[in-house]
Amino acid sequence: MEDIIINIFKESNRLKEIFVNENLVKMINVIDAVTEALKAGNKILLFGNGGSAADAQHLAAEFVNRFVIERPPLPAIALNTDTSVVTSIGNDYGFSEIFAKQIRALGKRGDIACGISTSGNSANVVKGIETAKNMGLITVGLTGRDGGNIAGIVDYLLNVSSNSVPRIQEVHITAGHAICEMVDYKLFQRPDVK
Repeated sequence: MEDIIINIFKESNRLKEIFVNENLVKMINVIDAVTEALKAGNKILLFGNGGSAADAQHLAAEFVNRFVIERPPLPAIALNTDTSVVTSIGNDYGFSEIFAKQIRALGKRGDIACGISTSGNSANVVKGIETAKNMGLITVGLTGRDGGNIAGIVDYLLNVSSNSVPRIQEVHITAGHAICEMVDYKLFQRPDVK
């Protein structure tokens, strides 16, 4: 059992190193895009299913409340958290519409739409990204495997090169935390951070 536990941590660490090597410049671009969107009075819309829904909710809370430093709240919404909205759209229009319809209602040009999908192929996340793109939102995808369908449509793709869902999710939350921390620094503490 000890060896299995050690290997889980080693694999998580290995994938984080690979991810940052493959995505560092892209992460900086995402941080800059989020920072500029928030400066302009725009908001962040995050969405996903299952564990990715939990990550969307987690990251929205980091923006709205605070992350590491004390600072004003930042506008972010996890589109998977309002059960009445999600279930009414799912019931009336189908599960594939639950994010797209909310983006049409809440999104505006210049907002950030961040879809999270470990496969990159979740139909409702893909449709949400497509809707956001058509409306002029800035689109970000947090994916795994080869990026799936999301890879070809987002403005910024942050992909974890792995097929292991738990390890992909571990990298996603680390990447999300890094984005939150750097946005905070750029907006409130160290605007010179490049």
